[in-house]
Amino acid sequence: MFAGRLILESLRLGTDIQTPGLRIDRILRVPVAGATDQQPDEWSIVDFRGPAEAADRFAKQLSIALEPTRHWYADFRIGADHVVIFPGRIFRYRTGDPGGHEQAVAYGRSLGIPDSQLDWGEVDD
Repeated sequence: MFAGRLILESLRLGTDIQTPGLRIDRILRVPVAGATDQQPDEWSIVDFRGPAEAADRFAKQLSIALEPTRHWYADFRIGADHVVIFPGRIFRYRTGDPGGHEQAVAYGRSLGIPDSQLDWGEVDD
């Protein structure tokens, strides 16, 4: 099983993601203090999960669907791995691996994503 969180405003217009077994657990809308100039100051957030066999397909779909000009990423966990998805690039590393984590963070910084948004937790499961 994989599970994560997605900001709906991060998706390109016209996005149609169809992943067998994908389940939405929660939808919420929140004000955001640390949005970049390219991001809205209110976000719609979806908590999701899906079957392990669909994780790679879902990651690829998100990588294509993320809006490249607005400083976004998405992430989820699958077993002991953390998957961080940027427009056109996917990082997968063992949760708690500082090297894998830093590579993903460094790439996010190179896209202009502020450190305050590159704050996914790293808990050794």
